[in-house]
Amino acid sequence: METRRLLSLDAFRGFTIAAMILVNFPGNWDHVFHHLLHSEWNGITFTDLIAPFFLFIVGVSIAFAYTKRLEAGTPPRTLHLKLITRSLKIFAVGMLLNLLAISGNFSFDELRWTGTLHRIAIVFLVCGLLFLHTGWKTQAVTGAVILAAYWLAMTLIPTPGYGKVMLEPGINLAAWVDSKWLPGKMWQGTWDPEGILSTFPATVSGITGMLAGALLLGKQLQEQKVMALFTIGFITSIAGVAWSWIFPLNENLWTSSFVLLTSGLAAMTIAGSIYLIDILQYRKGAGIGIIYGSNAITIYVLADVLAKFFYGLPIGGASLNDHFFNLFTGAGVAPKIVSMAYGLLFVGINFIPAYILYKRKIFIKL
Repeated sequence: METRRLLSLDAFRGFTIAAMILVNFPGNWDHVFHHLLHSEWNGITFTDLIAPFFLFIVGVSIAFAYTKRLEAGTPPRTLHLKLITRSLKIFAVGMLLNLLAISGNFSFDELRWTGTLHRIAIVFLVCGLLFLHTGWKTQAVTGAVILAAYWLAMTLIPTPGYGKVMLEPGINLAAWVDSKWLPGKMWQGTWDPEGILSTFPATVSGITGMLAGALLLGKQLQEQKVMALFTIGFITSIAGVAWSWIFPLNENLWTSSFVLLTSGLAAMTIAGSIYLIDILQYRKGAGIGIIYGSNAITIYVLADVLAKFFYGLPIGGASLNDHFFNLFTGAGVAPKIVSMAYGLLFVGINFIPAYILYKRKIFIKL
């Protein structure tokens, strides 16, 4: 079984993190291209692809990392502590970022207990345990059952207090569950995109990555694996679109159709990346992603910290992003272009520490 490192996977991870930073930090939130924003509700944009792509990558990485350990004779139970410890560290860093986001006096009521890193931590833990103790068939069945159960729950169970099934913001079943059992502040006041119920289908995004990883670790020729992965990804994407006719694509609810479409697109993307980078050896430009991907979560966290200076610290009466925005829009450049340019500049600034860490062979695993 082939377990050598795929440079394409590192590059895919890195470009996904770079895209995450880009959409999180525009120059001006009032002037952002449509596809650099999340969908307001139903529908899908480029930005909506980023989080599920990263969870898919988490699943692929689990398959590669733990297959090596299991084949080396490591008992699965001895890996539990490492899984749990790493998950807790990622979750704790997510909580730290949420603490930094609180302005004014601290209050537990103002503390958000969910977020991107929190969801990554949970998906990593659940998928890791599932991978250590089951085969790919059980994983596939588990994912299918979760998606079907979530679909039926969201479309058949009336929202308590309303007496009918609802999928609108803040008044659907997922929002009701969060209002009852999710502590602290919710991102949108009455609902949270990383809430309790939607984390179940989000876990399936990681499971689909593990299934892709299992395929890539098979005994077939690499070209055959790429063709199979691309084909399966295409079929899965079509299935997601078809399912969306009765259960809309929605990242905030992380609908089952959204899982299938984004996982299919992620599978096709990584298949294309493997073909170009690992098979044809086209590596020009891939180095940027590889450098970002070598310390992906660390750079994501660092971006949040650096944003305090580049977006929050007043210099000469305004923040750096406001100075940049006002300078170039005043010179006649379109506001959305300027806003995106500043976001790209911030991505480049975060590349500097990523490059330094990579060159010094420092790889920080949270």
